[in-house]
Amino acid sequence: MPVQEQERSPSAFKAWLGVAAITASLFVFLTTELMPVGLLTPLSKSLGVSVGVAGLMVTAQGVAAGLGVPFIVAWTRRVNRRLLLSTLLAVLTLGNLITSVSPNYPLILATRLCMGFASGVFWAIGVSMAMRIIPERHASRAAAVVMSGISIATVVGIPLGTIVEAHTNWRTTFAIWAGLSLLVLVAVAAIVPSLPSENAVSVREVFGLPVRNGQLRTVLLIVIFFVLGHFGAYTFVRPYLEDEASATSTFITVVLIIFGVGGAVGNFIAGYTVNRSLRGTFIVGLVGLLAALLLLRGIGDGEAGAVVALVLWGLSFGAVQLSQVNMTLAAAPETFEAAMSLNTMAYNTCIALGALFGGLFVDHVGVTSVIWFGVVLAAASLLLRLSTGWRKDISTSTVSEDDLAPTA
Repeated sequence: MPVQEQERSPSAFKAWLGVAAITASLFVFLTTELMPVGLLTPLSKSLGVSVGVAGLMVTAQGVAAGLGVPFIVAWTRRVNRRLLLSTLLAVLTLGNLITSVSPNYPLILATRLCMGFASGVFWAIGVSMAMRIIPERHASRAAAVVMSGISIATVVGIPLGTIVEAHTNWRTTFAIWAGLSLLVLVAVAAIVPSLPSENAVSVREVFGLPVRNGQLRTVLLIVIFFVLGHFGAYTFVRPYLEDEASATSTFITVVLIIFGVGGAVGNFIAGYTVNRSLRGTFIVGLVGLLAALLLLRGIGDGEAGAVVALVLWGLSFGAVQLSQVNMTLAAAPETFEAAMSLNTMAYNTCIALGALFGGLFVDHVGVTSVIWFGVVLAAASLLLRLSTGWRKDISTSTVSEDDLAPTA
């Protein structure tokens, strides 16, 4: 084994346990962020606020995760990444605990803001940590494993939190998640190896990256279009199915779980294909996403058609999600954490904007309009990627400065 890989992975088994601990970190961060979605009614009643106001718990954390991350990643650029992740998990644990006992809504909202900053930093450093602790040839697979935490959170975490609330109350749900966050903190501290900071970049340099790096600038634009389109449509998939397919709440729950399973499968497949063709994996994923939206519009007025469309949508989303992370790495291998902080800022901000624009279309044009909103923006992302001429299809395992030079 080469000396570099020995340094990266002194024990293959322990290294993959470390990847599992980072994946568990993603699970608790994402479920904490999205948990209020399933608990809005009991939360609003208990705290004496409207459902819309209660929904700001999700918005506040998402906005904080997006806007704060480039600054915090830059300010902590010399901190050991294991220590930084442990600190982020400590913030998450304390935040969930405070939420579970908070006497009023303003304290909860302030707590969610703090947890949002921690969540954003995790998204910037988590994948790169996993890719550093295993042999370099398996870096893409490690990224895929970590990103599978998104699907696990969707399929298992959010429904589990809702079930706990149904049998106890929402405070118990957040108390349990505080305990889970603490367990993950212990696992990270015990299993993940020491990871001295790499790619130290100041705030000014972070925001200067897309100015100097044309490929990264293009990748960020591709991500912005894709995220706006996907979340603009996906946020309103429930009212769409209720209106078009007369879907019941039980059926919608089932197809959303199916979507999550499809995302996990697509993510797993992409873990192997991105090394063979990163560009091809992303393009195929976006084509699949476009096809899924068109299928939903064409045959989604029946339950069978809706299932087919959501399965394809989930598979495609999983592949595109992993590909865009690898595209960011390929565009800025020497400053990956800084580039991912910009990616996180763009991604989280566009989740909020996608939901906002989608809501405006729903209110003023009709619920079917969000499907066309998603189609147009996903197509824009696809066309931008197709029109981009990079010299060779870069894999995450073999990147050089010559590879990154754009063609004329």
